[in-house]
Parts: sequence; C-alpha cells; structure tokens
Amino acid sequence: MTFELLSVGTELLLGSIVNTNAQYLSRRLSELGFNVYYTTVVGDNPERLKAALEIAAGRADAVITTGGLGPTGDDLTKETIAEYCGVKCVPDEESRQRIIDRFKRGNMYMPSSNFKQAEMPEGCIILKNDNGTAPGAIVESDSCKFIMLPGPPSEMKPMFDEQVIPYLEQFSDGVIRSKSIRVFGLGESAVDEMLSNLINNSTNPTVAPYAKTGQVELRITAKADTVDEAKEMLKPMQQKIEEILGDRVYGTGIDNSMENVVVKTLRDKGLKATCAESCTGGLIAEKITRIPGSSDCFDCGYVTYSNVQKADMLGVNPDTLTKFGAVSEQTALEMSKGARERSMADIAVAVTGIAGPGGGTPDKPVGLVYVSICAKGVHKAFKLNINGSRDNVRERTSLQALDLIRRCALGLEIKI
Repeated sequence: MTFELLSVGTELLLGSIVNTNAQYLSRRLSELGFNVYYTTVVGDNPERLKAALEIAAGRADAVITTGGLGPTGDDLTKETIAEYCGVKCVPDEESRQRIIDRFKRGNMYMPSSNFKQAEMPEGCIILKNDNGTAPGAIVESDSCKFIMLPGPPSEMKPMFDEQVIPYLEQFSDGVIRSKSIRVFGLGESAVDEMLSNLINNSTNPTVAPYAKTGQVELRITAKADTVDEAKEMLKPMQQKIEEILGDRVYGTGIDNSMENVVVKTLRDKGLKATCAESCTGGLIAEKITRIPGSSDCFDCGYVTYSNVQKADMLGVNPDTLTKFGAVSEQTALEMSKGARERSMADIAVAVTGIAGPGGGTPDKPVGLVYVSICAKGVHKAFKLNINGSRDNVRERTSLQALDLIRRCALGLEIKI
C-alpha cells in the first residue's frame, strides 16, 4: 500500500512554520511497513488543492492530508475531498456536541463558525479529536483512501496514533522498525568509512547515516512479520556498530539527545555539573535545564561574557586575561577551575571563543574556541576550530562541552 502526504496551508509555503507533520507521518508509516513515495505542500486555495488531490490519488493508494480542517472560510480540505469523491458534507451531531462541550469546559465563547468543523463527508469514518475542535475523517473512494487529519501536531499525532494506525493495520503485510544510534566526535564521512561494510552489504536490516549539526545519526531499519521479530533483528546490527565506533556512540533512540544522556548519566552516578560560558552565552545551561530532573544534577551556571565578569565571578587572574586574552587555553582552564570551586560541583566545563561573524583576527579567527573540563584528577583544555555561522559555532561548542561532561561522568578517556 503506497501513501502520499498532502500538507495543506499557505503558512507552510511561506515558511512561517516548519512541516513537522510530514516528517512524523513518514516515520510512523515506515514503521508500519508502508511506503511513502511523495509529499506535497499546497496552499489554502481550492483549485490548487483539487489539482493536488487528483495527482496524489492517481499515484497512491491512500492520501493523508494535514491541515485545512479549521472553522474559517479558507479551511477547505474536507469540502474539496468530499467534492472529489462525489459526496456531500453533512452535519454530524456527535461532532457538533463535542465542539460545544470543549468550549464549555474552557469557559470560552464559541463562534458559530466552529460548527463548520462538524460537517463531515457523508459516509466517512469520523476520527474524534480529544485535543482540539476539528474532527478528522477517512473517506474510502473506489480508487483511493483519503485520511484527513488536523494541522496542529498536538492534535494530529494522537489522532493518527490512536485511531488511524488501528485502521491501517488491516492493510499491512509486515512491520518496519528502526532504531537510531547517535554518534559524536566523528564526521559523517569518517562514520561512513568505518561502517562501509555494514552500510553497503546489509539488506535487512539496513544501516544509513544522517549528518546533523556537530554529530551523526545512524538509522538501523528492519522489516519482519511482527514487531518482536523486527526488534530482534536490530540488536546484532546495533552491537556491531557499537563495537566499531566505541565510545563515540553516546545514545540510542530518536529522543535520546546529548543533553538527555548527560542528565541521565549524572543522575545515575549521583554527580553534579556546572558550566562557565562565554561565547555560548548560556546555551550549555539551557540544554541541560530543558531536561526534566536536571535540578538533581545542576545547581547553577555562569555566563561571563566580559573579562571583568570572568575575573569577578570565576576568579580568572587579570594577568592571564592581559597576557593570553579571553580566548585562550589558559583562560579556559581558569574558568573551569573557578566554576567548579565556586559551585562545588563534581564536574565543570568552560568555553570561551569567537563565535563571529566579527571579532576575529589572523591569530584568533572566527570559530576559534577553547573548551575546558575540571573534575577530580582531571583538568584539561582543548582547542577547536569550527567553521560556519555564529549559531553553528555556538551549537557545536555546547555539544562538545556536554560530551566532555558525559565522558568524565562515565570514566571514559577525556578527548575530543
């Protein structure tokens, strides 16, 4: 069974929002063993939407739409699909009552235009929306199935997972399961070279690398008759990859970010960390504290952008700043030492550098960064030369600092 994803909304074409729905649905459909051959984005225009539907229905067994189910005049997905399938939109009393009840629970005024959302294609399968006012629908025509979902991800995802997946399972002849392996400290080309035999010669499961900012994600994918069989097929391949890449592998799973791994590791080990930041301006602390439970392992951080604050807050020797400059190995070492002493944390990292786009010199170009770590028996600094934009320098620097915390907490070799 083949699918096309049709995302409806002029705001997507304008770049006002990112189309995360297509990414989510593609992954979930792949896990179910279905193929997505095309994804299309179309604005809130009935003629262009109709044309896109005709194309999609001509080359896919099923079309999933997201968006265009709202109460305003330019929300026309249901109406256009109903017209294409030769049916009318008729009021559905249960959907109407659910909309009324939702507004009552929120003690909100309900415009009469919201009743438009309760008009459903005649004979459709109605998908209840427990997270918003727009119900979804499934219309089964002779040539194609149309599955209509709301645009907001907070409404679309649970509706798909809880109601659409059970509907689709009847058409699946197998399941696909994937596992992500996250790698830090090696570029995509290096990973590709080290795993070339696995990548080129494996058919089921397969291995594919994906480059991300400052890191690489490997996706292992297996197809089998059952979920348990597919999961079992993934395990030997994961073991081989971890044996080859060693401690450069820092986590597995789509949601297992570097900061997630760091916080979990610190909590498991009963350790606390702190950070002293110059060029990253608080990004390291933000990454740590976005993780629930980080208060168990992180008490405070220091953002010391100026030389005065490096000296006052962290105890960096003014002579060090004068002689070597703020962006130097010596300053980074003193920053990490001062942060650890003042916070009484087990592990402290410090970063100082030139994020750009200005401020560089021939001796200290944009992208020059020093990152230092201080812990019991460990006090080191490393020099980085990072290419790219200001945001890229800051992001890569923060990941490097977090990886040093991870390595230190796990008792691994402290390296970059």
